[in-house]
Amino acid sequence: MTDERPKLSEVVVVEGIHDKQRVDEAVEADVIVLGGDRLSKRVLALLRRAIAVRGAILLTDPDGAGERIRRRIDRLAPGCKHAYLPRAKAIADGGLGVEHARSEDVKCALLAARSTDVAKQVYVQEEYTYDDLLQHGLTGHPQAAIRRQRVGDALGIGYGNTKAFLHKLNAYGVTRDEFERAVERLTD
Repeated sequence: MTDERPKLSEVVVVEGIHDKQRVDEAVEADVIVLGGDRLSKRVLALLRRAIAVRGAILLTDPDGAGERIRRRIDRLAPGCKHAYLPRAKAIADGGLGVEHARSEDVKCALLAARSTDVAKQVYVQEEYTYDDLLQHGLTGHPQAAIRRQRVGDALGIGYGNTKAFLHKLNAYGVTRDEFERAVERLTD
């Protein structure tokens, strides 16, 4: 990686201290360390303030615990952008997590972070339906889980089961063009 680290105006939120070290190698940013999956009142207050003043990017491990943390933060402190690392880029030495990813991959994930707009989800008709996933083999196909993983990685929204993936497509504002290009790459 070059010495050029982009400076982020948003605060980056990670699970652990080793994740923070990897983020520090990748970008210049203030970082909040959650300290695991328990969210103290102090950390929640700090996170809410960061979201209100500067914005925040949430970068969790690409595992079940990381997804649970994302959902909990979305519920208790909405307004974060979400950055996703593909599982394949977060595995090393038998471990899985942000701390195992290359700095360049962490930088790319942070720069590609997407925001959710809660108001938009409530008032705007959803762009994607179950039929879209079925039509493109992202459900009801023998390789649907693998296909969702690849499309999610290409879009920077991470993996999800059918219901979660459909929610991510709509919540993160994925355009039809982005979706079609990602699906086309499945055949390459």
